[in-house]
Amino acid sequence: MEKITCILVDDEKSARDVLTNLLEKKFPSIEIVAQCKNVLEAVEQIKEHKPSLVFLDVQMPNYAGYELVNFFTKINFEIIFVTAHDQYAIKAFELSAIDYLVKPVSRLRLAESIEKLMLKLDRTDKIQDYKNLLDSIQKNEFETIILPELGNKRLIKLANIVAVEANGAYSTLHLKDEKKITLSKNLTYFENLLPDNHLFYRTHRGWIVNLNLIKSYNKAESELIHECGLISNIARSKVSEFESIFINS
Repeated sequence: MEKITCILVDDEKSARDVLTNLLEKKFPSIEIVAQCKNVLEAVEQIKEHKPSLVFLDVQMPNYAGYELVNFFTKINFEIIFVTAHDQYAIKAFELSAIDYLVKPVSRLRLAESIEKLMLKLDRTDKIQDYKNLLDSIQKNEFETIILPELGNKRLIKLANIVAVEANGAYSTLHLKDEKKITLSKNLTYFENLLPDNHLFYRTHRGWIVNLNLIKSYNKAESELIHECGLISNIARSKVSEFESIFINS
């Protein structure tokens, strides 16, 4: 297998040592060409070595790891972020479909990241993915979601998602323009993925709805009518909680 060159960026030497040890023992196809303790050093080394991969710590002094994108106009390398238990950052990574590792890095999770990496290395410019991530973290709010679709990625504004409907192991996203996107992900996947602060609510075992796009509520029929004309269901066990949330949304 052809060598994959990589750079490790972390202000803690112990963290770099742990990752170096894991990579050298279990992933001989990955060659560490430089180690850096901050973003500015990383920028210099990336320009010099042109690596395929950068392991990038999120929490560092002066510049956070995700700010690295601001120093490039084109990104031709993959980034795997490494973070402590920062739930907000983790949610941003998930919504942006960008890979991350949580400290302490486990061998199994690292192996999963490397496997996914092999499928993505042929992409030529990834800067927009990282720009979206940076935007979400700096604004402290989520506006978009990136969805896998036929080997590509589709950027969807959260405000345009009317509802997500379950269909067995698949889910269908209903959009404001009445278009539909069906993905091989179950509804629980979207329930965990969608941010809590965007007023998405699971009304039924088969539905997650955007409370901002509900036109009317038919309590007698346990139905919600959405602005695009879509009709979804609400479980009777959810009625009381839904009414409380809906009235206050």
